[in-house]
Amino acid sequence: MLTRTDIRSKVFDVDEKSFRNVAIELFNYQFQNNAVYHEYCSLLHTDPFQITSIDQIPFLPVEFFKTHRVVTGTVPEKIVFSSSGTTGQQTSRHYVSDLLLYEASFLNCFQHFFGNPENYCILALLPSYLERAGSSLVYMVEKLIEKSGHPKNGFFLYNHDALYKLLTHLEAVKQPALLIGVTFALLDFAETYPLSLKYTKVMETGGMKGRREEITRDALHQKLRNAFSVNSIYSEYGMTELLSQAYLMEDGKFHAPIWMKVLMRDVNDPLQLIGTNQSGAINVIDLANIDSCAFIATSDLGKVYADGTFETLGRMDYSDARGCNLMWE
Repeated sequence: MLTRTDIRSKVFDVDEKSFRNVAIELFNYQFQNNAVYHEYCSLLHTDPFQITSIDQIPFLPVEFFKTHRVVTGTVPEKIVFSSSGTTGQQTSRHYVSDLLLYEASFLNCFQHFFGNPENYCILALLPSYLERAGSSLVYMVEKLIEKSGHPKNGFFLYNHDALYKLLTHLEAVKQPALLIGVTFALLDFAETYPLSLKYTKVMETGGMKGRREEITRDALHQKLRNAFSVNSIYSEYGMTELLSQAYLMEDGKFHAPIWMKVLMRDVNDPLQLIGTNQSGAINVIDLANIDSCAFIATSDLGKVYADGTFETLGRMDYSDARGCNLMWE
């Protein structure tokens, strides 16, 4: 049986061929060392010796992170990330014992899709996340800002006038920038301070949080493209229960890093996976989730394509509204 150290050393070095083997190794490790996942698999009568394909691995419903302590191994947590939620709503909790693993995941992913953070001035419009503790998104952006090192980097709450002046200045000096914001805040800013952005990438993280009427992602992106005179709006697909993210790129599809894979399950039979180009519910394999659970059945609806890209189509009717991915087609 491979150790945690053995598996961790392979997470970011996988390719299409080795992903399967590492995923199965991680499944066996978590089956043996994660009490919640072990019990869930046992209730499904899963025989780990019969698992020879990732299609056979059970996916833990994401709701377990709200009701159970989902941990693998005995290493104490360094931080507990929690999901956003309305008053009285039960939130997910992700116990993270290896922050360097999380940082390696989002930094490698960002570099792959957007280049070195040092190339950007990073401006974060994340009021609802800054106003609470335990946001994995805020932690990620703080580290990206740290890696960027630009003197004008910063978080903004509701001071849109200062953000507008800074963006205007950055555009004037042709400084590449990244404006990353929660959806309702980006819309508020765009409606009050429209401007032409030639050197700034705009990325929304989802989330109306009851602040505005829900709209589709297409409608949102059209509003933002018009307000900022840009051809593309980027988007992050991430959640408290994962340590990896996918990004919606110029082609209008989400792209995941090589150590993260999205599969689809039948909405009427949660144990049945379906093929590409079919609408279903999203399952995620996140190899970076060594110390919790790497195999998550989300409450999101979507469609995956043969090249591994995917799109999101909404949420299961019974699921709670989430902060990071609330608006859909």
